[in-house]
Amino acid sequence: MNTFPKNYEGSLTIMGENGMVKIGGIAVNKVECWEFKDYDDDDKLIETAQTNPSSVYGFGHLGYLQHVVEALLGNKEPDIDGREGRKSLELILAMYESAKVGKRIALPLKRY
Repeated sequence: MNTFPKNYEGSLTIMGENGMVKIGGIAVNKVECWEFKDYDDDDKLIETAQTNPSSVYGFGHLGYLQHVVEALLGNKEPDIDGREGRKSLELILAMYESAKVGKRIALPLKRY
C-alpha cells in the first residue's frame, strides 16, 4: 500500500468455510487473525512468525536468497521443493479460474 507520507501497512485476509487468516503490518509480517475450526500442530508455529521490520521489505529476502544459493550448490536441502511450490501455484490458478467463471473451484485442480 502506498500512502502519504509513507507506507503504513498492507494486509491480506482469506476467509473460508473452515477458518480465517488475516496477515497485516508494514511488511505484511504480522498474523492478526488465525482461526480455524480444526486444530493442526503447525498452528503453534504462527506464534513465532511475528517480526518487526523497519520497512516494507522486511527481513526475509537476504536469508531466503542465501538459502536458495546454498541449496543450488548442494550444501543444503531446499526448504520448499517443487511439489510444495506447485501447491501455491495451484491455489493461485484456482483463484483466477474462480474469478473468471464466478464459481467455486475445487482443489486439487483436475489434471488434463
